[in-house]
Parts: sequence; structure tokens; C-alpha cells
Amino acid sequence: MWRMTITEDASSVDQSGGNDEVWTAVRTCPLCEAGCGLELSIRGRGPDAEVVRIRGDRDDVFSHGFICPKGSTLKQLREDPDRLRSPLVKRDGQFVEVGWDEAFAEVDRLFSGVIERHGREALGAYVGNPNVHNLGPQLYLKVLLKSLGTPNLFSASTVDQRPKEISSSLLFGGGLSVPVPDIDRTDLLVLMGANPFASNGSLATAPDWPGRLEAIVARGGSVVVIDPRRTRTAEAATEHHFLRPGTDALLLLGIVHTLGAEGLIDCAAAAPYVTGIDEVVALAHPFSPEAVAGATGIDAGTIRDLARRLAGTERAALYGRLGTTTQIFGTATSWLVDVVNVLAGNLDRPGGVMFTRPAIGSATTRGKPREGRETRLGRRSSRVSNLPETMGELPVVCMAEEIDTPGPGQIRGMVCVAGNPVLSTPDSARLNAALAGLEAMVAVDIYLNETTRHADVILPVPDALAKGHYDLALLQLAIRNVANYSPPLLPLDAGQPDEWEVLARLAMVLSGQGDGDPAAVDQLAFDTLLNAAVTDEHGPVFGRDPAEIARLLEPRTGPERLLDLMVRVGPYGDGFGRTPRDWTHAVALPEGVEPLTLDVLLAHPHGIDLGALTPRLPEVLRTPSGMIDLAPEVMAAEVPRIRAHLATAAEAEMVLIGRRHLRSNNSWMHNVNVLVRGAPRCTLLVNPADATRLGLQDGRSATVASRVGKIAVPVEVTDTIMPGVVSLPHGWGHDSPGARLQVAAAHAGVNSNLLADPLRFDAVSGNAVLNGIPVEVSPA
Repeated sequence: MWRMTITEDASSVDQSGGNDEVWTAVRTCPLCEAGCGLELSIRGRGPDAEVVRIRGDRDDVFSHGFICPKGSTLKQLREDPDRLRSPLVKRDGQFVEVGWDEAFAEVDRLFSGVIERHGREALGAYVGNPNVHNLGPQLYLKVLLKSLGTPNLFSASTVDQRPKEISSSLLFGGGLSVPVPDIDRTDLLVLMGANPFASNGSLATAPDWPGRLEAIVARGGSVVVIDPRRTRTAEAATEHHFLRPGTDALLLLGIVHTLGAEGLIDCAAAAPYVTGIDEVVALAHPFSPEAVAGATGIDAGTIRDLARRLAGTERAALYGRLGTTTQIFGTATSWLVDVVNVLAGNLDRPGGVMFTRPAIGSATTRGKPREGRETRLGRRSSRVSNLPETMGELPVVCMAEEIDTPGPGQIRGMVCVAGNPVLSTPDSARLNAALAGLEAMVAVDIYLNETTRHADVILPVPDALAKGHYDLALLQLAIRNVANYSPPLLPLDAGQPDEWEVLARLAMVLSGQGDGDPAAVDQLAFDTLLNAAVTDEHGPVFGRDPAEIARLLEPRTGPERLLDLMVRVGPYGDGFGRTPRDWTHAVALPEGVEPLTLDVLLAHPHGIDLGALTPRLPEVLRTPSGMIDLAPEVMAAEVPRIRAHLATAAEAEMVLIGRRHLRSNNSWMHNVNVLVRGAPRCTLLVNPADATRLGLQDGRSATVASRVGKIAVPVEVTDTIMPGVVSLPHGWGHDSPGARLQVAAAHAGVNSNLLADPLRFDAVSGNAVLNGIPVEVSPA
């Protein structure tokens, strides 16, 4: 069954009716973290329905009509001739289309053989970034990964945000307890390693970052960008400072030093819940602005001025993103961003950095406030290089060696869900070869790409418009409390199971139960959530009969039943009839908003505005002490390593950084023609002074070499990049034989991760270093 929420637009409806009828529907864009509302005009209904137009939904409570170039391409993605619509099985080295039963039978045969020969420790899994943007994986992927029974789990998290998850967990008690910048009310926003004009914001969910930043300036505020490149965001800011890649932690320690030395520390309303102030100031003592200026490239006076402004502006926020996490001290930098916000009095106050109160899913809106477990890192280590586990995963920098290094525990069978690690993880050449040597591989993906070409079975999932959508993870990081659910708009292709059903059937096969009814996995996921709800003494259904609650959710099944349960026991939910709203995490509802259920969300297709962020200390904390310890032991231990880095920060003559583009979404949006046309974007940005010194010419090719690889790439000479730094975009290199990406192959570019060194990673998180890679550059 499929359902639609339709808002009829009389101006666009063909009054003749029939299959030529044009109707209007709205939904949330699932392509990035912004969560923009879309308005779609669709001709016809049923299997032959065609998307006519996509534009921004002007009535969306969050985006108010804003849309980026990617949002309008859901039509092209749906109609892409390269998008897989049937399972593929490799026979005699060639992929052939098969039915779903045959595909799962082949997975069963292959993986049963691997398990029988080598045991479950010979299995591994990689989970890609798109999973966080799709409802099915968010709800059922955990069951799939658990079914493997292996510790060899990897994800895109360790080429992205894992350092921020760890620092947030150490300080506040949860990986998603990330204080987000309250940009709609701030008067000073300092951005480090972030380019929201290209990325639409990240770990700070909000549509129209460009408009919001412009509004800060328009109301007399300041936007300061600290970045090795003068990005589009920097060009629109009130000021920009070049920073040598990998020295962010040094700069932040210089700011902490200044706050302490000049008596500027005032934790404001957060003060009663903060410990470790003296300890963190002592840690920063050796890092005076003069001591770090040479390494960072930012003069001492500017560092002092930044510290004074962050402490002296009534509403100020410091925000760091990908450039701060994918570097040699990623976790320490993420920690210090929050330390500065706390010491300057900007934590948990309007206009500073604040905690979201989401409608669904947050660990901070259930259980006992101010009570949590210790953050434990390195509970086990990787087999070959002894790299530590974090949050249940091993770092992707060791994935290739875990596959190609013989010995007990060698990965022989791999599951890849919505990921393209051959393009997106370090030392790509080695990983590419390693995947080719597997005994079994299954991929869940919509494309035959550079990674899935190595699979024995590829299981496609529906396009975005045929799936329900709720930003379960991303709305936990929103700069405003909102809730919106988008039901499927168009029917599934003939015979195509829903995404959650694909994952559920795969979980059953890999667990050894054989192919079966996905309803069994759905019931397991539901029972797990329901049991947690009725045993939470701080929730609205504590002690109630689970069977009673289950009956109240009938006849829904699948993701909608899980969502309905979660929203109803959330802080804005109806508590399954509980009145008054007196359970621990219940909050007063905004005027005109009724207690939430999934039916209420369905009745508001443009979303429900639950209000601006409000102070949440101390109930938001889930630390063992119930306090914010600014100097956790694991972070204090990093400071001597950072100090040693002072002496070596400028040793490499040239270093490489990545960059994002508004029309890219990692690697997988490059098969949409409207997003890749125009001037080539896969170029090497080089400062004019470096170009002259190295003999490079604009438009001619340069050779870029690191310890592990070498590539040739066209040069783009520009003063937007600081001297000593070159920049190459991420996600290109679409020239692999056997991939079926016609448009992407015509704009192949080069793979920057051929240069990323698996021996360079953040010691605390294992996160890959993708910014600040030492390279040699010469004319090709």
C-alpha cells in the first residue's frame, strides 16, 4: 500500500482529470542536512505518474521556499536510466538482472559459505552517508548490522563527524548532544572549517544558511570565517582569516589562553554545571597568542581580538565543522570549540550555542536527566594495526588492511549499504584491490558504481519519492525545533520492496534464518522500542501494558508504526492519552499546536513549528557526574601532542585540503547532468605565488603526490587559497571500468582519496585526515 498527502493547487490542476491531471504535493528534501521543504507538481497517478516541476515549498515552516540546486533534481534521480530497478547478480564476471527471491538466495549461498569456512569474524560491513538521510536505514540498519555477528563494522562517520560525536559525548554525555549555533539570534558567529554556502550547514540542521548569515550582517552583527580558503561563505562574511590546515587546535588553545590570562572567563548560566575550568586554563597556558601565531598563520593581535569578542559580545557563537574534524587533531579541535563556547559564556543561551529538543529519537528526552554512562573508547582494537574502536565501529583507515591481510579474522565477506568507499575513504587504490579479492560481497545501492562493481549481488532500493521520510537524526541537530513527516508520494516500481523490507530480508538471511517475511524484523524493532518506552519511569507510558499500546498503534506496520510510537512518547507527544502533561520530559506546547501523533504530522504536510531553541541545562546532560567536565582525561592527554605539533606544523612545503560544492553530494550526485554541466569543478586550486615558484600554469595539469599515491589534475590558479596549500574536491574519479554511471564517467575527474594516507588519522577517534595532507606538487 502507498499513501499520499496532497495539497491541491487549482492553478496547476488540469480540470479534464484522468491521467493528465496535474496535482501538487509537498515533502521534505532528503538529499542533505538542510531539510528544505519541496513542492512537487505531478502529472497522473499510479505507476505512470511523472514529476513535472519541483520548487521550494513557500509554506514550509522551516525553509519558507528556499531550495538549493540539488533539491530540484529528485525528478532526474527518479528517471535516471542508470538507476538500478532490479537486483543484479554477478555470473561469470558479468552482472545479470534477477528476481528478488533469487538475489536473496544467492546472498544466502555466498555468505553461508564464508561463515562455514571462516566464521562470522570473517564478515564486515561498511555503511555510507546516505543512510542518515533515509528513514528505513535509520530504523532497521541496527538490526541488520547486529545480524552479522561481527566486530568488523565501518562507516562514513570516521571520514566525517566522529571527532565531534566523541567530544560531545565526553562533555555532555551523548554523541548527538551537539550544541548548535543559534544563528537566527546571534550577533557574532565565528565559523571554522565550515562552508555552509556550499554544504548548507552540517551538524547544525537549517535551510538557507546563506540567507541566515546575511541576516546576521543586516542586523549589524558580524560573521567571521577562519579557513585556509576564501570560500563563498568567507566572501559573504564581514571578515576572513587564513589558517594553516591542521592548526585549528593551536588557535583555539590560544583563545583559551587569552580568556584565562585576561580574566574574561564567565560561564554565565552554565556555571553551576561546569567543572575543570582551572585545569583547562592550565592546559592552555603554554599556548599564548604569540606562541601559536607562527604555526597558525594568524597574528597574535587577531587571536586576542577573537577571544575578547567571543567573550564580550552578548550573543556570540563559535561553530566548527568538517574542516575541524577531518584533521590530525580532530577530536581535540571539536572539544576546544565547545570549551571556548563554555568559557565565553555562550553555552545554552539564546544567540549562543544551544541544544535542540527534538520531537523524536533523542537520548536527551528520555531516561533520568543528568544521569549517564561513562564514554568508553577503545573497548577493542583492529586486528592488523591495533586501532581503537569508537562507538561500536573501527576506523575506515584500517578497512583495506583488514580485508587484504591474511590471518585469523581476515574479512572475507563484506556488506556495503549505500556507500562508495572506493571514492570516499583513504588509500583508495588499496581498498579497490582488496574488495576485488573478497569471497563474497553484497551491496544495497541504487547504482552500479566504483564500489558496488565489486559486489556479487546488488540490491536496489526505491527512489526518494516512493519512500516515507522523517529526518530522525538530523532534526536532533536543528537550529529550531520542528517536526515534519513526508509519506510516499509515488508508488513503488513493480515488484520493488520498500527500503526497510530490503534491509529486513537481508538481516534475516545474514543471521542464518534464511530469506523470510520482513514483518518478523519489523516486529523485533517495534518490540525493542516499545519495551524501552514502557520501562522508562520518566516517560508517559511507564508501567502500561505493551499489548495495550500496540493495539493503539494498529493497523500501522513498518516505519510508520515505529514513528508513531516515538513521536507519541516524545516531549511534544500525546503520551497515548496521558493528561496532564506531567511526565519528566514533557514540555508546554506552542500555542495552536496539539499533542503530536503521526496523524497530526500527516495533517500538517508543511511541518509543525515547535519553537525556537530554549535553555536545557542541566536536564540535557547524560554524563556520569551530571556535570560538564571541561578537562576530560583523554583530552588533557592530547595537549602535549598538540604542543609538539607547534614545532612541526610548517614542515611540509605544501599541504592538501578538500572542498565541497553546492552541486555535489559526496560522489553520488555526479550522474545528474544538470549538476555537473558547466566549467570543470575537479581542479587543483593553487595560490599564484606557489604556481610561479613551482612552475604551474592555469589550465595545465599538475602532478600531486603523497606517500601513498599520485594523480594528475588540471590547475586553477587563484588567490582564494592561501600560500602553501592546494585544494582538491572530494568524491570524483568516475573512470573505473565496469561502473555504469554514464554522466559521471563523462565528467570523471580524479579521486582525491588516492592521496589520503591511512597512517594519518586523529589518534583519539581514528578519524581519517583529509585536510592537511603533505604533498609534492609539480608540473605534469
